[in-house]
Amino acid sequence: MRVRRQTVPARNTGNFGSERFFGEFGIPRRMVVPAAGQIRFGKEIVPVSEEGRIPRSIEDFLKAKIMDLFGLKGRVAVVTGASSGLGADAARAYAAYGADVALVARRKERLESLAEELRGKGVKALPVACDVSREDDVRAAVERIMDYFGRVDILLNDAGVAVPGGVETLTAEEWDRSMDINVRGMFLMCKYVVPHMRERRYGKIVNISSVNATLADKVPELWRHAYNASKAAVKGLTVGMAASYAADNITVNSIGPGLFESEMTENTLFRHEAFMQMYDTLTPASRPGAKGELNGTILYFSSQASSYVTGQHIIVDGGFSIV
Repeated sequence: MRVRRQTVPARNTGNFGSERFFGEFGIPRRMVVPAAGQIRFGKEIVPVSEEGRIPRSIEDFLKAKIMDLFGLKGRVAVVTGASSGLGADAARAYAAYGADVALVARRKERLESLAEELRGKGVKALPVACDVSREDDVRAAVERIMDYFGRVDILLNDAGVAVPGGVETLTAEEWDRSMDINVRGMFLMCKYVVPHMRERRYGKIVNISSVNATLADKVPELWRHAYNASKAAVKGLTVGMAASYAADNITVNSIGPGLFESEMTENTLFRHEAFMQMYDTLTPASRPGAKGELNGTILYFSSQASSYVTGQHIIVDGGFSIV
């Protein structure tokens, strides 16, 4: 690991000095720089090499501290909507941080391919074909997961659809489809997973909402009223569950992704040239989200790093919602 050699004098603040960011991990670490080429780490002064390298023992210590917060070894994560897009990316992130993963979606072939990939990372992976809008499917899926793993520590509710249209043009069937997958499916997964979490007095539930829970599109061809309504409902469900289950050591939080390329958006928003130009112009980041950029927030809500955080909603949109 490399750190920048510090040559500026430290502030006179007792045992601590100016806050520095420690290498690529981006962890704030207060340290005093007694002299060029040295840093204070805890009670010790350690050298920094000419190449900006710190001793291996400290590098290993920092990595261990990171894994104490974000590591998921020994945990079992259930991911719905895992056959593609953000759900598949999240499953890979869980595996990378040590969790065993149950992959839940309707397309079994894709799940089996992803499961094989994750097993190559040294974790267990179970593909489970399931339509989350059907109660019998969900009940059977959770039973199978419990039989295989014996526990569920993390539930990521990512399954979702974006049905286009406004209230004047949507059919009742289209409205129901959006609500069934985006809200009913989330309810059913929680209904059958939460009792197991309560029994063990531990659980991390992460619900994927959307920036469109509170923001809408003015251009008629981009209207998605059922999607707006369903994703707003996710926020309400999250807050209600968070208050109810905090006493059981279960945290429930939601994430509002902005624009990411996925099966849901690649043939809709990403093909709308005017929208994409507007989005890039207005978004402070000047671009859509890249592959994997939602994983940090998902891992945060799924790990001990967020042990005292519940009922919260984080928007991940490159700043689009603030302008």
